[in-house]
This record gives sequence, C-alpha cells and structure tokens, in this order.
Amino acid sequence: MAGRRAQLRWVHLVLGGALLMPYYLLTGVVFSMLLQDAVPFTSLPWQLGTFATALPLAVPTALLPLVRPLEATAARSLCGLPESAELAAGPAGSWDARARTLLWYGLHLAIGGLVSGLILSLLPASALLVALPFTDGSYADEGWPHAFASASRALAPLAGVLLLGVIMGIAAAAGALLARCAPALLGPAPAERLAAAERRATRLAARNRLARELHDSVGHALSAVTLQASAARKVLDTDPDFAREALAAIEETTRDAVGELDSVLGLLREGEDRPAPAPSPTLMDLDGLLARTRAAGVAVELTAPGSLDRLPPVVSREAYRIVQEGLSNALRHAGRVPVRLRIAEDPKKVEITMENPVNGAARARPTGGGRGLRGIAERATLLRGTCAWDTVDGVWRLTVRLPLEASR
Repeated sequence: MAGRRAQLRWVHLVLGGALLMPYYLLTGVVFSMLLQDAVPFTSLPWQLGTFATALPLAVPTALLPLVRPLEATAARSLCGLPESAELAAGPAGSWDARARTLLWYGLHLAIGGLVSGLILSLLPASALLVALPFTDGSYADEGWPHAFASASRALAPLAGVLLLGVIMGIAAAAGALLARCAPALLGPAPAERLAAAERRATRLAARNRLARELHDSVGHALSAVTLQASAARKVLDTDPDFAREALAAIEETTRDAVGELDSVLGLLREGEDRPAPAPSPTLMDLDGLLARTRAAGVAVELTAPGSLDRLPPVVSREAYRIVQEGLSNALRHAGRVPVRLRIAEDPKKVEITMENPVNGAARARPTGGGRGLRGIAERATLLRGTCAWDTVDGVWRLTVRLPLEASR
C-alpha cells in the first residue's frame, strides 16, 4: 500500500482482525459441534453469522485495565494521528470512559475483522485474475473465475488490478475512519481532563513554592552577606573589631542560609529515607533575622505586639518570609538606610508594614517590582490576603494584610 501512513493504518486494521480471530475460531468450533449442518468456515452466510456472534464475546475484553492504554498506544503509533490529538495514558477511571473504550474496541475489531477477511479473500482473487492470461486457465473452469474463461480472459488482469484498487480503497477508508474516531473514543474523559489539570496545577504550585522559598531565604542571605563583607573590607584596617563582628555575622548568616536551603530542598526529597528537614522559620525567629540585617549595617526599627506565638503557624511562616523579602529589597535597592517595620494584629488579620527612604537611583526603579515583590504578592494571595507597595514622598512603603480566620 502506498505511503507509510497507509501502511501503518493497514497494520492497525490487521491487528484488529488478529485480536478477533481467537473468538471467531472458538465460535466456529462451537457451531460445528452443536449444529449438524453448520459450515462456519466455508459458507459466507455462516462466516458472517460466526463473525456477528464472536464480536460481542470479544468486546468485553476492553474492560481489562491494560486494554485502554495499549489501544491508545497502538492508535497513536499506527493511525497517523495529528500531534495535537490527546489520547488517554492510563486505565479508564469512570463508566463514561469504559463505555467509550468498549465502543472503540468493538469498532476496531469489527472493522479490522471485516477488512482482514476482505484482504484474505480478495487479494488472492486479484492475483489469480492478473495471472489468468498467462496460465492454462484450468482453475477458471470452476467458480467465479469461469466468467473470464472464454474470450474475455484478456480482461482478467484489468479486473484484477481494479479489484486490488478496491481493496486499497476500502482499507484506506477504514483506516481513516478509525483515525477520526480515536481521539473521541480514546481521549480522556472530562473528569480525567479535570484531574490532569489539577495535577498540573499542584505541580506548578509546588514549583512556585520552591522558587519563592529559594529566592527569599538564599536571596536574603546573599544580600546581607554582600553588605556585611563590603563593610568589613572598608574598615578592616581602621576598625578590626567591627570587621570581626561583620565576619561573625557572615558566618552566622551563611550557616542559617544552609539550614534553610536544606529545608527547602527537603521539598524535593519527599519519600526518601532521610531525616525530616528542619521546620521553616516563623515570626518567632524574627529576632535572629533582624539581628543579621542590623549586622549588615541596616538600622531596623520594630514595632510589634509583645508575643507573636498566637498566630496560626501557616500565617506566621508566610509572614516571616514576607518580612525577610521586604528586608532583602531594602538591602538590594536602597542600601544601608533605616527600615521601619510594624506588625499589627487584631482578631481578624495581621498587618505588616515596612517603610524605608529611597535614594535617587532607587526612586527611578519601576514600582512593578521583581521576583521578590511578586513572590510576596503570591504568598499573600495564597492566604486570601492583600499586598500593596508604592513610593510616596521619597519613602518606599510595603503593606501586607493576612486574614487569620481562614487560617485557624
């Protein structure tokens, strides 16, 4: 058959016939045993009756879990489907998907069985007709070749070629029909599409969470270490005591960053036989964060309730990361400027406000922010909170409100 796609579709049709053949043979044997006059392998009416009986016996096989993914793989490989065609990759998970799989399997076996039968019968007939003028014609005296036994024998090759064309046309049409039906019958059901979309959204959320954690923890540590190292280098000769304090702060900052990095990477190692990662820091660890920031030469003024341990753990954890990223933004974009941090709590929400003056270079930056501010906004959104930032009268202000009721 011409063309690679036509050849593959022909293989797919023959595969359908081969899958039906054991049921067809078994049904024929049973008919021969039970019915005295049955001739299921030689009489066309009996052959069609045997085929019609065997097909319903074979179709329930499609309920086996592996049939659907195997049929989808065969259709994808042999039917010449477009790249955009989406076929199921696993067993049917609903009765709708099972019903469509049954329909596809029955269609595959029925069309494949009929086309295979036509090929097995008509292809030899075509060869006989083409060869008739070049033989003694003895086989033309009986059966249907008798029509070409006389003077019309010269037309036998033409009839053989036409018959071959009919075979190719039927096979091509049957293959195209199966290729057209495959996406509708083997494609994922609406419930499976929804489940797949939810899995993709879960994976994407996990990746975004990992990116935020890495950006906030490692990014803050690198910003603080950069300023601490710069300060130590400038006063190394004139103020060795301050340089030693800066180096000690660098050591502490990097040690904490390594611990947080291990905690973040633990998200990628779920299921491995390894110790559980250290818990993520919360607002209870805020003093250490502020101390490391102050060691970088940034004066941080904190206004907060006496105790922050009453906050829900998830709110406290996300609030810590928000404060951390806010301080990182001040370090990166404003330098050693004083930062005012205010944390206010009421029964319904916790509000975080950070302010710092900006110089000319920082003021010229677009207020859209980068990954850090986008990460802060994402953290607030995940908790159904709000986030806003702006520069007013030379002061950069970040305000985040996180509700408490939905998190308790």
